[in-house]
Amino acid sequence: MNYQKDNCSKRIKKGLILINTGTGKGKTTAALGCALRAAGHKQKVLILQFIKGTMKTGEVESLQQLKPYIEIKQLGDGFIRYSDGKPQITEKDIKNAEESFEFAQKMIKTGVYDLVILDEIINSVNFGLIKVETLISLLLQKPDNLNIILTGAFAPEELIKIADTVTEMKPLKHAFEQGIKARKGLEY
Repeated sequence: MNYQKDNCSKRIKKGLILINTGTGKGKTTAALGCALRAAGHKQKVLILQFIKGTMKTGEVESLQQLKPYIEIKQLGDGFIRYSDGKPQITEKDIKNAEESFEFAQKMIKTGVYDLVILDEIINSVNFGLIKVETLISLLLQKPDNLNIILTGAFAPEELIKIADTVTEMKPLKHAFEQGIKARKGLEY
């Protein structure tokens, strides 16, 4: 009986890898909810936003109030541009992704955080800006007690295999389909 208790205790302390994926809205929002929950337990959280630019969003503004428990850094230069339905990756996008990933590696390896959210990193992988093997290597070398949440549509199978929890956001209906633009406070 003690063995089961010890074994259970070890599982609880092991940091988890979670993925919020799918084509529906709410991937970042769900990750931010976990950040709020962790801060409520006085855990240290780092949110790194890939791709998304430096636009003022509600989460950036409100999370400033939760220092020192939550830090948020917008690493991206803005959304990837499309032409004829294809992403137009620039040298600037590639350089930004490399620098952002190096920063994420450095911060993860510090061992200071209880939770790190890599927002939109899956999209960076899908655009070919970060190799999936490189991301997996980082995840497998993370500090043992660190929880990591990755967000972005179309999570590659390789990431899904190593994750502990994967949630797929699936759209059933969205106001955008009715011509309603993104709303402040709901989507940014």
